[in-house]
Amino acid sequence: EVQLVESGGGLVQAGGSLRLSCVASGFTFDDYAIGWFRQAPGKEREGVSCISSSSGNTYYAGSVKGRFTISSDNATNTVYLQMNSLKPEDTAVYHCAADSNVGFMVYSITVATQGGYGLDYWGKGTLVTVSS
Repeated sequence: EVQLVESGGGLVQAGGSLRLSCVASGFTFDDYAIGWFRQAPGKEREGVSCISSSSGNTYYAGSVKGRFTISSDNATNTVYLQMNSLKPEDTAVYHCAADSNVGFMVYSITVATQGGYGLDYWGKGTLVTVSS
């Protein structure tokens, strides 16, 4: 059974930091790209960042570049999203997703406005709330 389980969300003040984790199971981690998406109340889901598990290449949406860092631990099938300098507009439910097509994942994060529709697997999400 494929599973993506997110954790690490919570309430933080503006300017603070959080680290999200996504633990993957049920598929060959090294063959997939893992991405983070977020959906704020009343808004469309948007791409945040992704990493190719095989190459380690990383990609970011412009809104988080320089503040967020994605990394992976292939030994534990875990992808992390370190979020620094958080802003109230970062408040959202954060989901991780996996896809075997790295190019499609990168497109979903950096270009697409459709919030990652069509990706292979999704987690249920973790809530991040940034207070002003």
